[in-house]
Amino acid sequence: MSNTVLFELGLEEMPARFMDDALHQLHSKTISWLKDHRIPYGTVAVFSTPRRLAVKITEVESKQPDIEEEAKGPAKNIALTEAGEWTKAAIGFSKGQGKTVDDIYFKEINGTDYVHVTKFIKGTNTSELFREFKDVFLSLTFPKNMRWGTSDLKYARPIRWITALFGKEIIPFEIEGVHTSSVTFGHRFLGSELRLEEAGRYEETLEDQFVLVNVETRKEKIRRQLHELEKENHWQLVLDEELLNEVTHLVEYPTVFSGSFNETFLEVPEEALITSMKEHQRYFPVRNHQGELLAHFAGVRNGNEDHIDIVAKGNEKVLKARLSDAQFFFEEDQKTSIHEYLAKLNRMVYQEELGTLRDKVDRIVAITEKLCSTLKLDESTGTLAKRAAEICKFDLVTHMVDEFSELQGVMGEKYARLFGEDEAVAAAVNEHYMPRQANGKLPETETGSIVSLADKLDTIAGSIGIGNIPTGSQDPYGLRRQALGILETIQKQQWSVKLEDLIELVLSMYEELNLSLRPLNEVKEDLFEFFKLRAEYLLKEAKVDPDIVEAVLAEGVQSYPFTLKKANLLMQKRQDEAFKEVHEALGRVLNLAKKAGSEQVNINLFQNQSEKELYEAYQSVHDSYLNALARGDAETALFELSGLASVIHRFFDETMVMTDEEDVRKNRLALLQLIANDILLFADINAVQWKQHY
Repeated sequence: MSNTVLFELGLEEMPARFMDDALHQLHSKTISWLKDHRIPYGTVAVFSTPRRLAVKITEVESKQPDIEEEAKGPAKNIALTEAGEWTKAAIGFSKGQGKTVDDIYFKEINGTDYVHVTKFIKGTNTSELFREFKDVFLSLTFPKNMRWGTSDLKYARPIRWITALFGKEIIPFEIEGVHTSSVTFGHRFLGSELRLEEAGRYEETLEDQFVLVNVETRKEKIRRQLHELEKENHWQLVLDEELLNEVTHLVEYPTVFSGSFNETFLEVPEEALITSMKEHQRYFPVRNHQGELLAHFAGVRNGNEDHIDIVAKGNEKVLKARLSDAQFFFEEDQKTSIHEYLAKLNRMVYQEELGTLRDKVDRIVAITEKLCSTLKLDESTGTLAKRAAEICKFDLVTHMVDEFSELQGVMGEKYARLFGEDEAVAAAVNEHYMPRQANGKLPETETGSIVSLADKLDTIAGSIGIGNIPTGSQDPYGLRRQALGILETIQKQQWSVKLEDLIELVLSMYEELNLSLRPLNEVKEDLFEFFKLRAEYLLKEAKVDPDIVEAVLAEGVQSYPFTLKKANLLMQKRQDEAFKEVHEALGRVLNLAKKAGSEQVNINLFQNQSEKELYEAYQSVHDSYLNALARGDAETALFELSGLASVIHRFFDETMVMTDEEDVRKNRLALLQLIANDILLFADINAVQWKQHY
């Protein structure tokens, strides 16, 4: 194992949320560093605990391979004078390569001779090169950094030790005064300071000190112990993978334990209990085989089994305090009516330029009513949606949501039901926040979907209206996620409403309210582009090729479900050799129509039969084509357009569009413009690359 290299960076406890990305970076940056330094190796493995980041590299050669490298210099006409003497350019090039002009030879590249020299590069001892490996650790990025002491370095947490070994030999370097050694540290309480005898025994040595450095080993140990606990007690543990991953990164030597709490707490909504257990204490809730929540929990200790019963009792006391708070909040919240909660929204500022939460709710109600009218929903649905909109934010001022912000909407649904609201209204109060994260659950009900759209449209239009436009990775209000939620909800409900019409609807309301926004035309353009980018993302996620995406979004998002249908249809048609004739015909129309200045066609200016036939063909399909578009029938719409192909080709074969006769030329272009307008309602056909077996 003497050819194994180990680097371990010892730190104060790092946040669990930093660890996955830090490990990924460490692995990829190590491989890149080895490649850049031409160091042959076998494998790269990365390790972490809350107190360390480490990387082990096996089968490392002691020396870089020697290489011969050909260097290219200036062209021959620059390297030689007319008298055949070497120029300063040639002399300088050879000297820079550690050679002389006597080593120069010429090679032809694309018909031109260039100066070349061959140089021998002797490999360096890799033990010397590894002294620079600290650059890999220093290049790691974290969500948040800190300074400590008098250090200028900003890093995730203070650096306490650095272990660096090539086999048994220490690789010398330092970071902010911390020098490398063979010293590492075991578990903070169960282990001790120790010296590694050799790099290859890193994992085994630390395991003896109650530290499992392999993340997957720790995770599987936790998973196995949890399953044993389930089997022993006939439980069903809520094994949340995200929580399991977090707990794995919080411990160095995991031992699972279980505890209980008073069954009276089960009267509190289980969402509050689970949030207390998972989010605040990192416990795994327990259910029976019927799916009912039980008064038990499982936790993970950072240590061994010694005194595990005392550990469990201590955690029970901590959880009891949490659950007592939740029980108190739940009981107190029921003493106030929804009407009283809504009055409190007047005292909560939403955005300085956009007013209070009460103002936002009023806008959500107005948008909800407009949406119900636009979508032609029945009166009962409209009534339920309006009521849900009126009360959708009332739970934000409850004690429970003030303490457990993750439960907004969830507690709103619970309380709405307890206060006697209609079941559909109660569900909508929760659903209007959906999706809560990327690829999250969408609203199930029509009522919830309507209020969800109203809320998100107001949030996005208002935020962008006052200039809070997401840039790069910065999106503090989650506008991108909410825009995706709008499009995905419209898709799920199969509503044929045009996205641009919804934006116009919201902005017209803002204009009536005289809100302090940027010029509405600018806001509209920004909103159109913002949603277009989100639709582009969703289409690509749906495996639609980039050129098809460009084609169907040429005129904006429009009705997203129909846009997706058109995209999928074009993906099929591009495989069809027979459709190329249609594509070519429609494409020729689009190309020439760009030169048109009018859509007014005068049939008295037609000079040949093909002009008349094209105009008549356009008239014969125009209404049925528009009807198919209105129905969202992509196949029929494209079929109607395809019927024009042969007439279009005949027109171009027999007609000189750009004739010198100005009136005739303009008339012909106007005819093409009429047809082009219809084509673009479907897609910009010219953006599509029609390739067989694409």
